[in-house]
Amino acid sequence: MISLLEKAQVSRSEAAHILDSALQGADDGELFVEQRLTEQAVFDDGRLKSASFDEAQGFGLRVVSGETQGYSHSTEVSAAAMKRASDICRTIISGSSSGIWAAPSRTNRQLYVAQNPSDHFAFADKVALLQRVDDFARKLDPRIQQVTISLSGDWQEIEILRAGAEAYRDSRPLVRFSVTVMASDGSERASGTYGFGGRGLYGDYLSEQKWQDAVREAVRQSLVGLEARPAPAGEMDVVLGPGWPGILLHEAIGHGLEGDFNRKRTSAFSGLMGERIAAPGITVVDDGTVLGARGSLAIDDEGTPSSSTTLIEDGILVGYMQDRLNARLMGMKPTGNGRRQSFAHSPMPRMTNTYMLNGDKHPDEILASVKRGLYAKSFGGGQVDITSGKFVFSCTEAYLIENGRPTMPVKGATIIGNGADALKRISMVGNDMALDPGIGTCGKQGQGVPVCVGQPSLRLDQITVGGTAA
Repeated sequence: MISLLEKAQVSRSEAAHILDSALQGADDGELFVEQRLTEQAVFDDGRLKSASFDEAQGFGLRVVSGETQGYSHSTEVSAAAMKRASDICRTIISGSSSGIWAAPSRTNRQLYVAQNPSDHFAFADKVALLQRVDDFARKLDPRIQQVTISLSGDWQEIEILRAGAEAYRDSRPLVRFSVTVMASDGSERASGTYGFGGRGLYGDYLSEQKWQDAVREAVRQSLVGLEARPAPAGEMDVVLGPGWPGILLHEAIGHGLEGDFNRKRTSAFSGLMGERIAAPGITVVDDGTVLGARGSLAIDDEGTPSSSTTLIEDGILVGYMQDRLNARLMGMKPTGNGRRQSFAHSPMPRMTNTYMLNGDKHPDEILASVKRGLYAKSFGGGQVDITSGKFVFSCTEAYLIENGRPTMPVKGATIIGNGADALKRISMVGNDMALDPGIGTCGKQGQGVPVCVGQPSLRLDQITVGGTAA
């Protein structure tokens, strides 16, 4: 496969010379070149509402000295533009270095196919599929009033050049399907959403059985919502379902275990390495090597091979997620978590696939242990303060637990707490760990990257629940 530099008619030796000149006296840095093709089709109200096809390419050149980063990017991939970027970066940094930090090791790991998803699925076939999905959803129940379907594909090629002409390349496919339905019984309205995807081709995900199951799940959620009553408020035992509820773990705890927040001591977990921060039996990992998963990477956006990093082991804090800059300054090793949204952004420590490992309890046993509480089966949006660890998450599907059984569905429930405190309130861990179906995007400092979350069923003792019941 022809390299991105070759496509732009820039020789590797010329680019390497520009980069090496920029890195004189620096601690680290790289040239990041990217080409990206994205497409999306949205079907709404029984018709194709929008379709987009976008192509972007460019490079970002970074020079690092101590904690300071000089970064310049351009959509013009040429030697002249790279030279201008080098000159800009040199004006930002100052100081001297004992030498450039060692380049990452190489890997031949294959976590996904190196093919553009759009090459295997014609646009007309996409539209026909979306029409079939719409028809299928509307026939499932007469209370379904609106159906919105989204199908998207992404093809990203990257090339990273480091000091001494060390080069790293990756080609990353990504697809995502989602369906949202709105149901009405004449007096109440409720919606349901379900989706899936990952690093693969459309055909890897869009079997008729799979999209029909997704539609059924979205419809089920909407009909449950019609029956929901206002949630009670107060402190109570809460059971979290497996899979997507791991978004609470991701937001309330995962960000606090990223290297930059801990180096700057702005995380609620700063200075606690080697100490107990969670109940015994709690083990949390960030694993960028899961085959085909949405957050997986053969290499990160600095060229470091992805890895499975244990963050919490049996309740003890044992690791952080690191990019090169923060790992170097903290005297640690990069973990393959240096990620960026695009060539226009510098990398930072980011999660990939973050999840809690299985415990030994059957989910029915966990529910049976709660006399009165809340079963939070799925979450929507939330807010987290990284420094304090305080969080608020809204439940999109939740039920009262009465005498060990989920009973009445409730709406308007929010889970309120503190990430560090919530870890210690986990009293039971299920044996049903699941990853989310491949729908997550994580935001940090204005950058969004695809991620995956997961967990088994969990019991949290006496967590604050916000509700709307009178």
